[in-house]
Amino acid sequence: MSFLSAALGRIKPSPTVAITAKARELSAAGRDIISLSAGEPDFDTPENIRAAAKAAIDRGETRYTSPEGLIELRRAICGKFSRENSLDYAPEQVIVSTGGKQALFNALMATVDPGDEVIIPAPYWVSYPDIVRLAGGTPVIVPGTMENGFKITPGALQGAITPKTKWLILNSPSNPSGAGYSHEEMKALTDVLVAHDHVWVLSDDIYEHIAYDPFRFCTPAEVEPRLIDRTLTVNGVSKAYAMTGWRIGYAAGPTPLIRAMITLQGQSTTNACSISQWAAVEALEGPQDYLSEARTAFRRRRDLVVERLNACEGLLCPVPEGAFYVYPSVAKLIGRHTPEGARIETDEDFARELLDAEGVAVVFGAAFGSGPNFRISYAAADATLEEACARIARFCSRLS
Repeated sequence: MSFLSAALGRIKPSPTVAITAKARELSAAGRDIISLSAGEPDFDTPENIRAAAKAAIDRGETRYTSPEGLIELRRAICGKFSRENSLDYAPEQVIVSTGGKQALFNALMATVDPGDEVIIPAPYWVSYPDIVRLAGGTPVIVPGTMENGFKITPGALQGAITPKTKWLILNSPSNPSGAGYSHEEMKALTDVLVAHDHVWVLSDDIYEHIAYDPFRFCTPAEVEPRLIDRTLTVNGVSKAYAMTGWRIGYAAGPTPLIRAMITLQGQSTTNACSISQWAAVEALEGPQDYLSEARTAFRRRRDLVVERLNACEGLLCPVPEGAFYVYPSVAKLIGRHTPEGARIETDEDFARELLDAEGVAVVFGAAFGSGPNFRISYAAADATLEEACARIARFCSRLS
């Protein structure tokens, strides 16, 4: 009899983490590998944030904080929400976690029971369905087609809601597609939700600051204030400020939910790293020049990659509104063969053969619940992206 829990059997390892690890192994073994699988900025954390962390160490800020996070950071988060999103929260309505993923995990584990349903638009970030399953819930996948910009429609949302629905998870701009809901599109979804007062909204806003004109970011509770008492807004400093390794995420919502999340976190990690919390205070309250500089670089890279991939035989790459991913379709390449005779049956086959033949690591679309596509993270140097796209073009041209 296995000593592992039944709950563990409901989940699987993260495909994005696994592919990134595989790329590192191949590189360590001497292969010339370009890895475009990891979702993290390639820039250094801004100097003022690093200096704030060093100063915190020198002040001796190296002890436990309260599980919910430093009051200074929670106040800074409230200021951010008020300033940027027109959302008014008090510090007791905020929790600081070890990355945005823990905030999502805390919320779902604290609220989802067996039989509960959680609506997840596809393509989705790989962890959403597995966290729901671990909590005992049922993921209800609602496809967002490429023809509709990888976004779900109000009709599709309405059709997915049942008496068992507990949450809708929205991620805009999205990982993996980069799709962002406009104010009008978001309002159409919130209009549906207003009529279903048993459905809560989990808004994952982690890519808020990586959004490209003319698209304008908006968040559900901002668009529809009537939803604020059943909305959890999740964000963090990882993507916006190039702080993935610092592991600081945060969430704001109704006090009873936040208290439940604090109880859960108090029995797991307790507090996020104290030094990282002080760095996050500086990120939110210090100079914001870095944001526009990074956004300009990401937009240039997005345009480069979209142009190069659309010139590849058999690929179709939509232009995303935000984040630092593209999600091209390989539908026209399904059924073709490599020069060695391998048949491309799925997007996973495409990704595997691309890695073997050209040393380019990407994530296959099935991992995100929607295909046949693959995800590229263009958070890499321009020259690296140019070389990767040249290798992808060569690989596609050799399929017959």
